[in-house]
Amino acid sequence: MRVALNDPWLDCDLGAPHRVLSWAPFRPGYQTTRRIVWRQVRNADLPTDLDVSAWLAGEMHRHQAEDAICLLTSRDISCHHMVRTSIGDVAVQALATVGLSNAEAVGARADRSGRDWDKVIPAYGTINIAVRLSRPLSDTGLLEALSVATQARTAAVIAAGHKVPGGAVATGTGTDCIAVAAPAGDEDYCGLHTAQGEALGRAVFDAVARGAAEWQASIGLRSEG
Repeated sequence: MRVALNDPWLDCDLGAPHRVLSWAPFRPGYQTTRRIVWRQVRNADLPTDLDVSAWLAGEMHRHQAEDAICLLTSRDISCHHMVRTSIGDVAVQALATVGLSNAEAVGARADRSGRDWDKVIPAYGTINIAVRLSRPLSDTGLLEALSVATQARTAAVIAAGHKVPGGAVATGTGTDCIAVAAPAGDEDYCGLHTAQGEALGRAVFDAVARGAAEWQASIGLRSEG
């Protein structure tokens, strides 16, 4: 996995076509690609009447990345964290950008109806993660890998102890996105009992933990209402 910062883009080259599963805003679901990219945005990029899907498709065309998966974030993309984990003959790489301004505790949505977001631009953020696994997986295996990556994200945010309005400990943000990539194959299993699941969980946990620590050191330990 090779990463290049080309503001406002963070480009991640997987090195070869991979099967990818995500809920990304551009090319979600099961796709085949060798590129996962971040597009950093600001308020001025996304006015309330904008057709975001059409705008993003245009941006991907101009970036010559129409075959890529794209994640959107308002987190400073220079604050990205790459972690590589190996267990036996299994290798996993996780790339994460972490912002916690719109953090949430699952099952208890915070009331931010009175918040003036235009006054807190430095505090914008979300969590976006791309993971590359070395061992081939089937579409079923990718689905289990995505669940492990999500679990690791949640565990890292809980460990960071970030507080949401009302005082609960955050479990993620309202706009997180994860993309998991692996060579296409027929292996259906990538759970916590497998070497690939273990390496995946450790890489994602560590990447998110580092990003959360950086965010909290510069922005704070609590999301405001």
